[in-house]
Amino acid sequence: MLIRPIRPEDREREVEFIRNLSPQTRHFRFLGAVKEVSPALLDALMQADYSHRMAFVALVHQDGKLVEVGVSRYAASEEKGHCECAVTVADAWQHKGLGSALMRHLIDTARQNGFTQMYSVDTAANTQLQALAHELGFQRTRDPQDATQVIHRLAL
Repeated sequence: MLIRPIRPEDREREVEFIRNLSPQTRHFRFLGAVKEVSPALLDALMQADYSHRMAFVALVHQDGKLVEVGVSRYAASEEKGHCECAVTVADAWQHKGLGSALMRHLIDTARQNGFTQMYSVDTAANTQLQALAHELGFQRTRDPQDATQVIHRLAL
């Protein structure tokens, strides 16, 4: 397995990755029903300046080609020193430590780039992500604007 920063040539891999996620995993990632990725959303997902916006992909060789099996990303928020993060792992690769490895790369990079806090907004039903966030030291609170969501925060 290779974990590296996302590159422009990963665009079609990202489309296939999202397309192959189960409906529940896609819902957990996008906090809603997403079947296909719009060109505008894909453009946003592919943006990485390696400072204010960062993404790491996990790639494996499968049937003679590189296939994306996980991604973690952050983007600077409006509040200085804060960034929002997300991690998604292909269903067949869940429960193998990949989410943790991707997030550790992301956390280290956010620290190196001067961020002081990382957060994510997630559905309260995503117990796997809650366990991962707890393992990584994130603190969880209910979203005051939506009782079906939680906010995970990590001081960097």
